[in-house]
Amino acid sequence: MKKILIIHTGGTIAMSEDAETGAVKPNPLNPLHDTVHAVEDTELVVEDFLNVPSPHMTPAHMVHLAKRIDKRVMDERIDGVVITHGTDTLEETAYMLDLILETDIPVVITGAMRSSNELGSDGPYNLLSSIKTASSSEARDKGVLVVLNDEIHTAKNVTKTHTSNIATFQSPQYGPIGIVSKRGVHFHHHPVSGQRFVIPSVRKKVLLLKAVAGMEAELLNSMSDMPIDGLVIEAFGQGNLPPGTIPSFQTLIDKGIPIVLVSRCFNGVVQDTYGYEGGGKELKEMGMIFTNGLNGQKARLKLMVALEKTSDKERLQEIFQR
Repeated sequence: MKKILIIHTGGTIAMSEDAETGAVKPNPLNPLHDTVHAVEDTELVVEDFLNVPSPHMTPAHMVHLAKRIDKRVMDERIDGVVITHGTDTLEETAYMLDLILETDIPVVITGAMRSSNELGSDGPYNLLSSIKTASSSEARDKGVLVVLNDEIHTAKNVTKTHTSNIATFQSPQYGPIGIVSKRGVHFHHHPVSGQRFVIPSVRKKVLLLKAVAGMEAELLNSMSDMPIDGLVIEAFGQGNLPPGTIPSFQTLIDKGIPIVLVSRCFNGVVQDTYGYEGGGKELKEMGMIFTNGLNGQKARLKLMVALEKTSDKERLQEIFQR
């Protein structure tokens, strides 16, 4: 019999819709507590870690959660972990845990798009699918997994793609690595590699900006006086920026602020392809750090974590190419 630790953090999966106003709000008691009793042949240990909407989650919460998981796994005979979470920032928490968790047992994070008392609520089914996945020996050594809507995704690649559809979580370009069916858990892909950082906390301030046509340099100029440790910019296409912003970015680089480049596109990677002003070749020569397919929100978290270990630009570039 597998022993699975379930950690609740809140989110829509733990909320209810008000019959009069239609507003979806947190419950004082988690409605999922009744669901977990329906699982047979599995020993379940439940912890109410948080009860917050996912927009309230912070990197500090994520680090605290990781340390809590590692401690309980070390102190108890835990075979797998399931985390319930709000969907707005679920992919960020999943990726942060993927970077800093020390355990290699299956860790699965799930949520719901419909609250507990809405018609067709997807929370209980997603939770049961996640427990199945966390109980699977094949789920070990695959990093943190995200399970919703019968699909298993990696924390690195998954993202929320729709505001309300229950099939919102997708892995653009790569797809899910497995499925959950009535007969069990089936993996058809395996992550090639992962990265792990042992850090005590995240103390660095990293901002995220999106490039737009005619982007104003004034915003970037104001950042040169801000106490920031790093910047992630979602650039155009393969990694290009408006020419009017280049002097401002150069000023930030000259001050020693690492700038990580990702694409606004949800498929593909940034490359130093274009040789015009503001093109990828110029940005690479300036010292911007190119990523290998991460989206902006995950690149921000990775830079926060990486800066706890090093500020060397070459080392950061190596980290972000994996």
